[in-house]
Amino acid sequence: MPKRVTGRYESATAGGEKVDAFIPFDLPPARPALAIEGKLERRLRDAEQALVRLDLAGEMVPSLDWFIYAFVRKEAVISSQIEGTQASLIDLFAFEAEERPAPNADVEEVTNYLDALVYARGQLAAKRGLPLSMRLLNEAHKRLMRGVRGSNKRPGDVRRSQNWIGGSRPGNAAYVPPAPDKLPRLLGEFEKYIHADDDLPRLVRAGLLHAQFETIHPYLDGNGRIGRLLIALLLEHWGLLKAPLLYLSLFFKRHREEYYRRLNLVRLEGDWEGWTDFFLDGVAAISDEAVASARDLFNLVGADRARLLGAESASVSALRLFERLPRHPIVTVGAAMKLIDASKPTATRAIDALAELGVLVETTGKKRDRSFAYHAYMERLRTGTDLSGSG
Repeated sequence: MPKRVTGRYESATAGGEKVDAFIPFDLPPARPALAIEGKLERRLRDAEQALVRLDLAGEMVPSLDWFIYAFVRKEAVISSQIEGTQASLIDLFAFEAEERPAPNADVEEVTNYLDALVYARGQLAAKRGLPLSMRLLNEAHKRLMRGVRGSNKRPGDVRRSQNWIGGSRPGNAAYVPPAPDKLPRLLGEFEKYIHADDDLPRLVRAGLLHAQFETIHPYLDGNGRIGRLLIALLLEHWGLLKAPLLYLSLFFKRHREEYYRRLNLVRLEGDWEGWTDFFLDGVAAISDEAVASARDLFNLVGADRARLLGAESASVSALRLFERLPRHPIVTVGAAMKLIDASKPTATRAIDALAELGVLVETTGKKRDRSFAYHAYMERLRTGTDLSGSG
């Protein structure tokens, strides 16, 4: 017997077929209420402590902007890969270094995700910006889908037709979300719960809201990316993190089958406890990895800076360029000229000095139009972003 019923089924039409669409009950879970006790209580404590360590790591590093830049891009790449985008972190860095005149479609999807996140964070930080709401998510969705695959599927608008997930047609779909006429009420209640007084810990509520959003599936495309972006916005909005340093998409990518299984068990068996345990496990694991990554990147940059300062080839221009590498880990001579506001000969000498130390590595093998990468930095950062297994 199910532990709890979390919704009801209602007949709907999709693709000319009759299907049973799932309509979730409103949050929080009820009958019985979600109990944070025993193993789940310990899991919550571990996740909260890991998140505190991550927040402290962000405060202790001297250049938080470096890590925000890096981790936000890592999240953007991985979240897009989950949806089938064939773009790597290296592809994104190469585009941002102006190595290509225009991004390909896959890189454009990743840059759209960045635009959506930057826009949403900016709105939440502005005095007259939009609050965390469906209107804000709709505006983020508009930016996410601009000019890419799915751009014909009502960017920025809640769907007005039935969708389905998995299967070759609606009749054998793995899951059928609520019919469009049910969405106004469901999303209204979803938005209310974001701002409601609730006894459940906020970290738990973030997991509940993500699962509920995925269950409602309000857009024709882009639901997964907006649902994962929502987690980052909730953690920052509620003060659980001061900056978006938690790239939880990496955990969902590694455990994709279990992720979908846990979401499905919420709908089929009311297992909110199992989903919450999985979500909190992800928060703890990725927080600790992010702390280690921040420490590793900071130590690398510090050691390389010390080597540069002690080198005979060191110059003011080389040092100025080095200090910009964590935010521009792939550079060309033209890019370096802009970064340090220098002439071509000066920028070339700065690159040569860093290449002589092995800080920069030439990546094209060409004599002209060459590009150089802060290879060691990128290798540490790219963990989990390779395309193998990204789907």
